[in-house]
Amino acid sequence: MKLAILTLLLTLTFSTFAQSPDLDEGVSYTIEMSGTLSDGQHAPFWLTSNRYGLSSIEKNSGYLRGIVFRSADADSTRHWDVGYCADLYISHNHTRDLFIQQLYADIRWKRGVLTIGQKQQPMELKNNELSSGSQTYGINAHPFPQLRLALPDYWEIPYTHGWVAFKGHISWGFQSDNMFQQSFTRRMTPYDQNVLMLTRAGYVRIGKQQKPFNAELGLELASQYGSSHFERTENGLEKFRNARNLTSLWHALIGGGSDGYDGAIKNNEGNMLGSWVLRLNYDTKSVRYGLYADHFFEDHSALFHINYDGYAYENGQMVKKKNRWLLYPLKDIMLGADVHLKHFRWLSDAVVEYLYTRYQSGPVYSDRNPYVTTQVAGVDNYYNNRFEPGWQHWGQTLGNPLYLSPIYNTDHRLAFQSNRFTAWHIGIAGQPTDNLHYRLRATWEESLGTYDLPYTNPKRTFSIGIEANYRCDALYKGFNIGAAFGLDRGELVGDNTGGSITFKFEL
Repeated sequence: MKLAILTLLLTLTFSTFAQSPDLDEGVSYTIEMSGTLSDGQHAPFWLTSNRYGLSSIEKNSGYLRGIVFRSADADSTRHWDVGYCADLYISHNHTRDLFIQQLYADIRWKRGVLTIGQKQQPMELKNNELSSGSQTYGINAHPFPQLRLALPDYWEIPYTHGWVAFKGHISWGFQSDNMFQQSFTRRMTPYDQNVLMLTRAGYVRIGKQQKPFNAELGLELASQYGSSHFERTENGLEKFRNARNLTSLWHALIGGGSDGYDGAIKNNEGNMLGSWVLRLNYDTKSVRYGLYADHFFEDHSALFHINYDGYAYENGQMVKKKNRWLLYPLKDIMLGADVHLKHFRWLSDAVVEYLYTRYQSGPVYSDRNPYVTTQVAGVDNYYNNRFEPGWQHWGQTLGNPLYLSPIYNTDHRLAFQSNRFTAWHIGIAGQPTDNLHYRLRATWEESLGTYDLPYTNPKRTFSIGIEANYRCDALYKGFNIGAAFGLDRGELVGDNTGGSITFKFEL
């Protein structure tokens, strides 16, 4: 039903503007073929991660892809414009043989953009080519169908003389992986169906864009809600239906409410998560520097780092009390630095990142009771949720891939089994000639598993990926050849070595 509604909206959008001759201008066509061969348990980590789900962890895989694209900025002189994209591929050894990667219409009016459909959205405040990925809105998984209203570029707030600017988005959509969840779990481990998604984010820039220094601060929020949850119990396959009405939409937007299975202690309805993000920029004529931070949270104990002691037993009943406060330290964070050298082609960009996620508000969760007199809201269990599918789509994390995606799980559980880790990541890129571009990414990670299911011993891994793309206009205008090599060593994803080759024709 939801897919039919979005298809109807896309059809109406295209038919409404089909009479405009401008829609035939600025259209590009791309054909892409790619194959991967590997030796080991999986394809190497950096040959499969941060590719919007257009990859496979299987040792040997490939795809044939076709794209028709028009940008909503094709005619920048107009107050409004329309862009669109149809991006489909057929594959071997992927989660699906035929897949719609993107299918959307962009309607731009001045600075605002309404997106209807399924579109790949880039990360904010990070280097999309070299970063390990954002913790909330990453580029690792397939995009999901949505209605999205966005201010994609900073709008300078009036009367601030350009010193304060804002951008952001809000979207409503749904996950498209119903059949995958049933197939992957074999209906023996917990899975969800018809998951609704609400995402929103806002970013403020302080400092003029033309000045050397400015700062960007943002809040990213996401909610999964309204699903039907299935799991095996002593009574067989049992279904738990979560609310999907205007009230649950409101709770997904601002928080509050509760799931029908919370018991005496009420939690927020659905799965709400997000990140505080910060970036500092310093830009000169020859080099641009950036420092950034990404602090992920699953609940109030990590959102504000303060929790009130909210409940107590009185006359045998649980009553809400607001009489004590608990301060949580800031330990879990992603810290990064990047640099762009404007006149040095061999090494034009570099990134270094540090991630720590081991704390998760501490190892104890206890509501106040006659025996424990203080409420301690630890064990946040990043990316996991009891009655929603967790922060994944088609088995791949929607955030940072260093939280090892459920698709790697051999027990067929759609759960993140490695969310407490420390990691270091570096990336470099350059363009030695007009036609040749390369990038290198390398990551070391040490994981403790989860609080509920810790590893007996820490698991470590080292992954490296090297890619190069050459534009062969001498052979055929718009013809590109890409080659990549990847290697993993360690216990998390196994010892894997492999390579891929990609041919792209831009028509």
